[in-house]
Amino acid sequence: MVQRDEHPATSDPLTSERVVDLSTPRRWHLVGVGGPGMAPLAELLHGAGQSVTGSDITPSPTLVRLGERGIRVRTGHDPVAVEGCDVVVFSTAVPSDNPELVAARAAAIRVCHRSTALASLCAATRAVGVAGAHGKTTTAALLALMLRSDRSGVADYIGATVRDPRTEDGRGPVLGVPDVRASGSTLVIEADESDGTIDALPLAAIAVTNVDVDHLDFWGDLDGLVDGFARVVGRVAEAGGIVVLNADDAASARIDPGGHSVRRFGWSPRADVRIDSCADTDDGTDVVMSVGRSSVRCALPLRGAHNAMNLACALAMAVGWGVEPADACRAVETFGGVERRFTEMGRRSGALIIDDYAHLPAEIEATLAAAAAHPDRRGPLVAVFQPNRFHRIAAMAEDYGPCFGRADAVIITDIYASGTPSIPGVTGKLVADAVTRSHGNVVWAPSRADVVREVSALLAPGAVCVAMGCGDIATLWDDLNAGGS
Repeated sequence: MVQRDEHPATSDPLTSERVVDLSTPRRWHLVGVGGPGMAPLAELLHGAGQSVTGSDITPSPTLVRLGERGIRVRTGHDPVAVEGCDVVVFSTAVPSDNPELVAARAAAIRVCHRSTALASLCAATRAVGVAGAHGKTTTAALLALMLRSDRSGVADYIGATVRDPRTEDGRGPVLGVPDVRASGSTLVIEADESDGTIDALPLAAIAVTNVDVDHLDFWGDLDGLVDGFARVVGRVAEAGGIVVLNADDAASARIDPGGHSVRRFGWSPRADVRIDSCADTDDGTDVVMSVGRSSVRCALPLRGAHNAMNLACALAMAVGWGVEPADACRAVETFGGVERRFTEMGRRSGALIIDDYAHLPAEIEATLAAAAAHPDRRGPLVAVFQPNRFHRIAAMAEDYGPCFGRADAVIITDIYASGTPSIPGVTGKLVADAVTRSHGNVVWAPSRADVVREVSALLAPGAVCVAMGCGDIATLWDDLNAGGS
């Protein structure tokens, strides 16, 4: 019998019948293996002794890296790729008529969503989820380093490249990929709520950085999103697992189950890990926190008060996991950061160019606050923003209006679709118009040529330019350099 596709997004707890037993070697094929949620999955399965292959529609450095680590990958999709496979995995971005999925179903090969594969890894480990609207990638990376300071056998599933200052090219996984089948192994997971994946994961513990409006195409409204988080958090709490929540966030209070297993972080006096001070330094941020009756200081090599919150969230979970606060802080003081999170790309016409993944209003506001306080800034702050996903902008365009207040000049591009269908009348100009109502210097630059021209005209010694968004705005640095010195 052909096994049906397994999707996330159900309110039912994951059953043991849905996960794949990793104690038996199997051949896995991942469709869309170059994606940020699929590549680390391939590495973890490979590290767990599974035979892993993958395919993606376009070549990328990610495919090269996977190949170097012993995972056979191909560019393009061919039904031949799934011959002899036991399990074929797809992500939400892969259409159901993909030829490899069609061939797998026809051959009665098990076809499952990446959430099922990830759940299988969780079931084989003590899995710690890091979820939330903002900061979960950085928080998960910080937590992985903290836990590694106290034990071996810690793996991570993080949907971004973590910069490692110990490697020649400055890139690498946080911890490598230990065999997650080892007894007592821990898996730190960046748990995705965008398509309900988080609801499918059997987690031993969970940290929620914050709760904010997003992914309404899936959740419907904020109440639906809150209910989803509350369901996941409630399951962990009922099983006696550690729950870490943001003490400063009103929406997070709505998912707080109470009880002794809940630990809170933030500036609030009720926080178990309380931020006492946060000061910009030449190299990052100096953060002082109270953990119970003790005080701990961390020279965090990341900029911005939002990263102090990420640090406090990770520390709250690490302490609950048995790590000494001072050891946890020492473990992250050489952290190289996460690619596309306030990444300093270099200088152009004397201006510092920063690349950042910020794509929601609160993230943009936090990123611009960090940029405004940058020690190298002696001139204007230029914000470039590429809106993302048509349904998001249709629902949230007006929310972007107030968040660019720290910028001296704002350039808004057209929408990066991220695979979503266009909506008549919905363009980046909706965001530009919303920002214009509260900011006096806004330019609507629909094409990349327009963006390069407008940005180049604003660059000058001492200026700081921050390019933000989760689409191809990441290549703006290359386009600026293509124009010569």
